[in-house]
Amino acid sequence: MQYDFTAIEAKWQAAWAERGTFCAPNPGDDGFDADKPKYYVLAMFPYPSGAGMHMGHALNYTSTDIPARYRRMSGYNVLHPIGYDAFGLPAEQYAIETGTHPAVTTQQNIDNITRQFNTLGISFDWGRCISTTEPDYYKWTQWIFLRLYHSWFDPQQDKATPISELIDRLADEHLLVTPDGQVTPHTGAGLEGLQGDPIGLIKWHELDPETQRSVVGNHRLAYMAEVEVNWCPALGTVLANEEVTNDGRSERGNHPVFKRSLKQWMLRITAFADRLLADLENVDWPEPIKIMQRNWIGRSEGAQVDFPVESSDQIITVFTTRPDTLFGATYMVLAPEHPLVDEVTTADQRDTVKQYQQQAASRSDIDRQAEAKEKTGVFTGGFAINPTNSERIPIWIADYVMMGYGTGAIMAVPGHDERDYAFAKTFDLEIREVVVHDQDPRRGDLSPPASEAFTGEGFNVNSANDEISLNGLPTPEAKQNINDWLAHKGLGQEQVQYKLRDWLFSRQRYWGEPFPVLHGPDGEIVAVDEADLPVELPPMQDFTPHAGDDPDADVQTPLSRAPDAWKQVNGYTRELNTMPQWAGSCWYYLRFLDANNDGQFVGPEAEKYWMLIAKKPGGTGGNHAGGVDLYVGGVEHAVLHLLYARFWHKVLFDLDHVSTPEPFGKLFNQGYIQAHYYEDDRGVRVPADEVEQRDDQWFYDGKPVKRHMGKMGKSLKNSVTPDQVVSQYGADTLRLFLMYLGPLDQSKLWNPQDIAGLYRFLQRLWRNFVGEDGALLVNDEPPTDDLNRLLHKTIKRVTDDMDAMRFNTAIAAIIELNNQLVQLPALPRQVAQTAVLLLSPMAPHICEELWQKLGHDQSLAYETWPVYDPALLVEETVEYPIAINGKVRGRFTVAADADDDALEAAARADEHVAAMIEGKTVRKVIVVKGRMVNFVVS
Repeated sequence: MQYDFTAIEAKWQAAWAERGTFCAPNPGDDGFDADKPKYYVLAMFPYPSGAGMHMGHALNYTSTDIPARYRRMSGYNVLHPIGYDAFGLPAEQYAIETGTHPAVTTQQNIDNITRQFNTLGISFDWGRCISTTEPDYYKWTQWIFLRLYHSWFDPQQDKATPISELIDRLADEHLLVTPDGQVTPHTGAGLEGLQGDPIGLIKWHELDPETQRSVVGNHRLAYMAEVEVNWCPALGTVLANEEVTNDGRSERGNHPVFKRSLKQWMLRITAFADRLLADLENVDWPEPIKIMQRNWIGRSEGAQVDFPVESSDQIITVFTTRPDTLFGATYMVLAPEHPLVDEVTTADQRDTVKQYQQQAASRSDIDRQAEAKEKTGVFTGGFAINPTNSERIPIWIADYVMMGYGTGAIMAVPGHDERDYAFAKTFDLEIREVVVHDQDPRRGDLSPPASEAFTGEGFNVNSANDEISLNGLPTPEAKQNINDWLAHKGLGQEQVQYKLRDWLFSRQRYWGEPFPVLHGPDGEIVAVDEADLPVELPPMQDFTPHAGDDPDADVQTPLSRAPDAWKQVNGYTRELNTMPQWAGSCWYYLRFLDANNDGQFVGPEAEKYWMLIAKKPGGTGGNHAGGVDLYVGGVEHAVLHLLYARFWHKVLFDLDHVSTPEPFGKLFNQGYIQAHYYEDDRGVRVPADEVEQRDDQWFYDGKPVKRHMGKMGKSLKNSVTPDQVVSQYGADTLRLFLMYLGPLDQSKLWNPQDIAGLYRFLQRLWRNFVGEDGALLVNDEPPTDDLNRLLHKTIKRVTDDMDAMRFNTAIAAIIELNNQLVQLPALPRQVAQTAVLLLSPMAPHICEELWQKLGHDQSLAYETWPVYDPALLVEETVEYPIAINGKVRGRFTVAADADDDALEAAARADEHVAAMIEGKTVRKVIVVKGRMVNFVVS
């Protein structure tokens, strides 16, 4: 009887769906087993593209299906859900290009990828399936946004709290009104220490409503602000830095991107920077991912220092992590977009500065920060005063300084900063050494220019004025002394600063979540009543964004053309931007816990059960701070998705909506599937499946192309869909092949020639169980001692590999066992059933079929995972090599518990060895227990 994978796989996929085999009940539901521990395993939210899944996706979702199946069999209540991150720019752009509404194409794509998931036999709980585009889902995305809008970060409690608590506090405190119109809480004491003359102290009730709204708005976690953005007029939307290429063009469409200011919704993620850093210690994540998040947050301790502008009452404030090098500041650099550029620029330099500003505006942030690029800049003609030595230092503008980092201005210390050094060498600016590696008494007051920047710590030189001397002090002490002096003189203060910036949360597109807010004619912002959620997208046929070539044209979002019946609400206007694609993926893992709850985004009982720390069978605890027990996804999500989700989760935790401080307890990054891709002589990628090979050259449409290697995906046009392999070899073969390619966390080369080997393994397995006449080749005879020991060694190997997600070696162990079974006329039932159970997480369809043939009526999905007997892992006999002067000359077998004397005697008894040492002096016998016996002779 042949192994008919097509019929077998279709049969069991239908059976699982009909029986709801993988549906996980919540606490309180029928069928819920409270005595079992829980295990929440999740793969990162897929985007349903028109191309469907490729092999990289298949690897990712198979790698969560295997542990899900394994944990079910190990006695856990397993939650393994799936959904779709379906809003976003790609779907909208495709809809614009084809004239089809994005809701239509999105649903078509969802239907296709759902079919592919089922074809692979992924054990999802389909009753919890969600899509970010469903109003029933984004109702709660809007609800969470309102939690952010109605909250602020209370530094006294180090947590998010309701905005009403801030208003109550403001009502009880004095308020300081400064000359620039800012209003902040103040105790009423210490006014003499404030910079600038305060207008006065007032009480909350004395402020007009508009000022009250402004004060509160400056504290909300969700707020509107005029910010500089990446504006792409051709796409008609702002883009994140990650969506802009190094040459200042959009990643999608290759359109020009410009810097401009727009009023946007922002989320105050920076308030949580310290907690986002500290809590990385409480999660079981790969260390490289933690490092990437730490670098993205970019916490720096240093000082904020004021440099007066010559012949002006303006101050240029800089932040530096090395205030000990202040005496070495020989020039200043402003970002080209710094607001003081116009004021410090002299008349004779104005045209040159303007030209450079326009040039810098066309470059992306990534390009501007590139270390290898040539340093460019322009002298403004203005000077600042170094506060430590009163020296005039020139003010330049350069694009390697940006407003998005620090204050948008730096003090340049070329002797001790590599970028400043390169800039100074390019423009022949002074380089002064003020920190040396050691205390060399032969150094003069002023050292000659160094051949490179010394960026390490050491001892100060050339760092003194009439009031303070840092000379001879080690770096930590020099830092503290200069900070104290700056504070005493009112010239600066110690400060902690972050690279992290607040989250730009607006998009000028149609296909996204509407904001649940209304705008009044006087600028008032009113939250939509929660009873009126969701605010649904209006049905529109023309959702093309305002596009063109003018970066300064008025922004007209697609929603500005929505019917007035949708836009206007009782004299207020709806927000006409939409949320970014990141919004829906920030919290989807929580909705999976209670996906059909109409009254709450997640019920508290379900949330606590699935998110608290996992307990293992027997009651021992898990190894992380709670949340998702296993979260699998690519390293490309290391910062944005993971950081944004952690931020939202912490807000919900602070407001008592969730039980854990972190969303994802354990994170695993799977490697990529690498595949060849091809480019023509213009560098344009061509479809890999249409390339022909002739000898050692490749051709597309009759023309030669170049071959490269890269991550399989749509952008490189080298995708291979699982459908192609499943139709030829079956889903179980593909699952085994993807896992057998190598360690899961490493990238792997797509080599379809090797698929046939795994297919032959499954055929051989089938023939071991089923004869040509269809009869089951299994008997009830006990296995031999040797086979029984091999079986239990295999159980241990596979179990250990499952726990460590070493699926490639688990498969290898089962293949080795199966190779031993080939020679048997019939399989002992004990061995047959155990082998099927061990293989089932990786090749579930064939194993379900064999399990049924073994006489079982129920699915093996909840059968007990095999347990090995430790006594059977111990070898009864051990083979030892015999060496003479280090060279192996023979072998012998003895009992595993033989002592050293018995081992030496057995080695001497070997006839070949005895002959070789006869007549020679045995100077030493080295017995290495369990490894070898070595005779040292002369």
